Amino acid sequence: MLRLNKISKSFSQRGIVLDNLDLQINEGDTISIAGPSGSGKTTLLNIIGLLDRPDSGEAEFKGESILKFNNNEAADYRSRNIGFVFQDHLLLPHLTVFENIVLPLLSRKISGNEYSAKIDHVKALMENIGILPLSDKYPENISGGEAQRTALVRALVNKPQLLLADEPTGSLDKRNSETLSDLLLEMNRLFGISVLVATHSDSLAQKMTIRFRLENGRLFSSM
Repeated sequence: MLRLNKISKSFSQRGIVLDNLDLQINEGDTISIAGPSGSGKTTLLNIIGLLDRPDSGEAEFKGESILKFNNNEAADYRSRNIGFVFQDHLLLPHLTVFENIVLPLLSRKISGNEYSAKIDHVKALMENIGILPLSDKYPENISGGEAQRTALVRALVNKPQLLLADEPTGSLDKRNSETLSDLLLEMNRLFGISVLVATHSDSLAQKMTIRFRLENGRLFSSM
């Protein structure tokens, strides 16, 4: 589904972060990438999501080169194919839980029938993940675990084929971390979504079927 070939990226203050890195993601994969802070995990996810561009290399999604996309094409690629979950849930404080979740629908022109179908999908996800009763609450009135589950549903609104999760359990306690980890795997099983997780958590990393460690700009298999 996604193939990265010889991706390199450097920053003036950090030097080389990614060095001729290769990665292949197939449909339905669950993959973890571990590594210390500053090793390039977030940079790698941002390049896959076209939030950043490499200095060199190739990236293909279903056989199509994505690095040639202009800003509008990159935004459409993200909206249709990629879901993001970050360590900070990034919920807008003036919107309710439900309003935060459906916000991505406003970034695409869709028909009334498609919108209705996606709202039904949202409600089903919220019920499955256990946050439907929180629909009318605001972010300040829910827990950190509930906020991160809200962010997960928001990432799944447009039925992405690839979910990118950057330290998704980093701000959660052990119980909520386990809950979110299990939910990521459940979404993979239910919808066939490929999951790529960048994490410091050994517990979360071990739950993925394919495990890498990012060192010196390259990926190494981690058992």
